Amino acid sequence: MTSMEIEKVPSEPKSAIGFFPSKPHFEPLKPHEMSEGKIQFRKVAVPAHRFSPLKKAWMDLYTPIYEQMKVDVRMNLKARKVELKTRSDTPDVSNLQKCADFVHAFMLGFEVIDAIALLRMDELYVDSFEIKDVKTLRGEHLSRAIGRLSGKGGKTRFAIENSTRTRIVVADTRIHILGSFANIKVARDALCSLIMGSPAGKVYSKLRAVSARLAERF
Repeated sequence: MTSMEIEKVPSEPKSAIGFFPSKPHFEPLKPHEMSEGKIQFRKVAVPAHRFSPLKKAWMDLYTPIYEQMKVDVRMNLKARKVELKTRSDTPDVSNLQKCADFVHAFMLGFEVIDAIALLRMDELYVDSFEIKDVKTLRGEHLSRAIGRLSGKGGKTRFAIENSTRTRIVVADTRIHILGSFANIKVARDALCSLIMGSPAGKVYSKLRAVSARLAERF
């Protein structure tokens, strides 16, 4: 056998029944095919006190959901719920959950301009807790704790929001924080210190140190 004949020998591996079959080629699935062509729904309940703000801000909510996220949305007046569903041209299945989170954040009391960040960024979420989860307070003690959280004219709340890059809603005894995981933790620690009775000045100095560390990390 000459060297020329050796070169002609096929180098592909052989199996007992011949050559291995070529890899199958599958087209990428379209978004509506991932859910087997089924339309997916989400429903967000509307509390009684958020009905009027929802009426006023309806077009601000509707436009990004319908036009940018390609998700159908309607208000069910009988059930008092905002209903969302996917369309055949919805570019991503996760858009439905993002829209539901966006509407839910508005129902909790966040401004549309803040809540819309949930549609644009993946790492944001809303964390909620009650004052009684931190410390059991009653009567005037509870009122004073709520006052400490907001500060004079909302000064304390704004300071925490700006230094931690979060948004905070104080709704009676419930507190809602919108932001990234690390930032929510810093804001929650500051709010918990205020509930426990720490003076605002001490919380500010701690915040300055923590926010400087966060700035260095990014």
